[in-house]
Amino acid sequence: MSDTPLVRVEIRERFHVLRLNRPDRLNAFTEDLHRALMAALVEAEADPACRAILLTGEGRAFSAGQDLSDRIRAIAEGPLDLGRSLAEFYEPLVEKIRSIPIPVVVAINGIASGAGLNVALHGDVVIAAKGAKLTEPFSRIGLVPDAGGSWLLPRLVGRAKANALVFLAETISGEEAAEIGLVAEAVDDDRLMDRAEAICARLATGPRAALARLKQVMRAAETNDLSAQLVVEREAQQISGRHADYAEGLAAFAEKRPPRFD
Repeated sequence: MSDTPLVRVEIRERFHVLRLNRPDRLNAFTEDLHRALMAALVEAEADPACRAILLTGEGRAFSAGQDLSDRIRAIAEGPLDLGRSLAEFYEPLVEKIRSIPIPVVVAINGIASGAGLNVALHGDVVIAAKGAKLTEPFSRIGLVPDAGGSWLLPRLVGRAKANALVFLAETISGEEAAEIGLVAEAVDDDRLMDRAEAICARLATGPRAALARLKQVMRAAETNDLSAQLVVEREAQQISGRHADYAEGLAAFAEKRPPRFD
């Protein structure tokens, strides 16, 4: 058994870099990779010094999605229960990325396909290399989008673009993904990690408690109507207004200096 970690963890000042590390398989997901990534996220959340997480892939892919080799072998014995894989692995992973009280920055460094792409898109700030190749290939193999893709895509790019992505299953570049709003920005391939780490470094100097509340508020807005969201904002703002970070932010503004958050 190889000693090579399936997720390579690098500790920076105030943030963790998590690299999916099956480059020979384009970082395709297996049950073991799921477990390793979940463990790395839990470890980052438990680290009091960690103020941001950067998720990316090793080699020429972010992730090609589900590793189909085991399924090709297993289907010879009868129909597969793909729902079990989603319930046990993809759904908890997506929920973890969305609920962890730390900003998750995703750098799509290359191929991002199927569930691999959909997992990436759940990050709080998602950027891509201009030359990255993104695709929703499910319809080509008789499946539907999963890992929250059918919920997330229309909210990111609208119904028309979302339908085109999933029905036609065409590959788009990172640059095209930024143009349609699928990712926040596209970066020259050789500058991707520098840009991603700069974003993490900026978040890592921010107000940790406020950023956790900000993440909760923005996630709630995805499903709330306006009346419900106004309540969420009010309650979060009441807590924020009493926090020491707000006092420091006001003092820094008045003194014309950068804030120094704990």
